[in-house]
Amino acid sequence: MTGFAYLAGLLVVIGCMALIDARWRLVFWRAPLAAALTIAVGLAFFLLWDAAGIAAGVFFRGSSAIVTGIELAPELPLEEPVFLAFLSYLTLILVLGGERALAARERRVAAATDPEDRS
Repeated sequence: MTGFAYLAGLLVVIGCMALIDARWRLVFWRAPLAAALTIAVGLAFFLLWDAAGIAAGVFFRGSSAIVTGIELAPELPLEEPVFLAFLSYLTLILVLGGERALAARERRVAAATDPEDRS
């Protein structure tokens, strides 16, 4: 059963990110089609990157007790595309969440310095 620990961990963390996303409407709850397309493009890019690394002999699967051992292609474990999707989703959440936090900060600063806003 420990052979699925890494995959299960990735799925749990993606689920937690989806809860954050839903709470603050950052990615999928803001623009689902754009989010899916962005993650798909990121995933495709990184899978091509992995394929080039595998072909060059730079990337290899390795072994561990916490991975499934299932390969989608030679030296490409099942967990890799899940991890790459996780990275793409995390990046979107961090960028869009950071933008939202900075915008809120700017609004607070502007409100605090606006002389007409004081009562």
